[in-house]
Amino acid sequence: MNAEDPGRIVLLTASHRVAPGLLSWPAWQTLRAADRVLCAEQDHAQLPYLREAGVTVEHTAPTAQELVDACAGGRTVVVVTGGEGNQPLTDGLARLAGSGRVQMPNLELLPGSYDLPGARLLDLVQVMDRIRAECPWTSQKTHQGLAKYAIEEAYELVEAIEDGDRDELREELGDVLLQVVFHARIAEEDEDQPFSVDDVAATLVEKLIHRHPHVFGDETAETPEDVHAHWLRTKAIEKQRDSVTDGVPLGQPGLALAAKLAGRVRTAGLDVALPAGDGIGYELLALAVRAEQDGTDPEAALRAAGRAYRDAILAAEGNG
Repeated sequence: MNAEDPGRIVLLTASHRVAPGLLSWPAWQTLRAADRVLCAEQDHAQLPYLREAGVTVEHTAPTAQELVDACAGGRTVVVVTGGEGNQPLTDGLARLAGSGRVQMPNLELLPGSYDLPGARLLDLVQVMDRIRAECPWTSQKTHQGLAKYAIEEAYELVEAIEDGDRDELREELGDVLLQVVFHARIAEEDEDQPFSVDDVAATLVEKLIHRHPHVFGDETAETPEDVHAHWLRTKAIEKQRDSVTDGVPLGQPGLALAAKLAGRVRTAGLDVALPAGDGIGYELLALAVRAEQDGTDPEAALRAAGRAYRDAILAAEGNG
């Protein structure tokens, strides 16, 4: 060792969303070659795996000055921190470096593992578990009691999309996702047919792979129309429907319901006359069917017209 070499401090972080022990090769190399390995947390998730690998870990929480002193003579000291690092220690090291009175070791931040895409969903599940257990309001909710919120959040998401507000879109997507996680958490408690958010995700993954053989299998689809045609064939086999109206929710908004039924009829090649009747309802039905045939979403078209009407009202009030 060189007495004049200030040494090296390595702050080793690891994501709590990755299984403990799954560290990068550079992290293992650094741990094995270090003169000392320190960890303030005696129950740190990585410790059992470090012991299995023959790495000696000292349970201590050094000050910044103590850590600098430990590196004297060219020593390498690794500090195993939590996923968010060790802010007090790094602040202390920054103050020492800024003082100009201390010869600082080389400081390195070494991520031992990284989050995979979607890793924050694990945090969401954990937070939902805790809220369900500890929140007086959340702990009492049922599927039935939450149903209206799913509808409200879906409409707010549509509004954010139509407004083109990216910040609002991100938030509303989160609110819709909350409904999925919330319902899945409630479903875990069912005595007869429990399922978890993992079961929900697994079912969705299986469905998506099955319905996209042009992506995951040997079939080909060169146009969106090819994909849609295969999607319809697959759904028909899966659902074994007796009628093209099966699976069409009657509780959806009226224009959307009419357009959905018209689309099912057109896709199936059925010749179904519109029911005859008097009144605005039958007139709206005919307009919705015509819109669907022209490739227009009547619900979206009416919302756009409603927005224009809203703007006209605001202008008339002097607020536009």
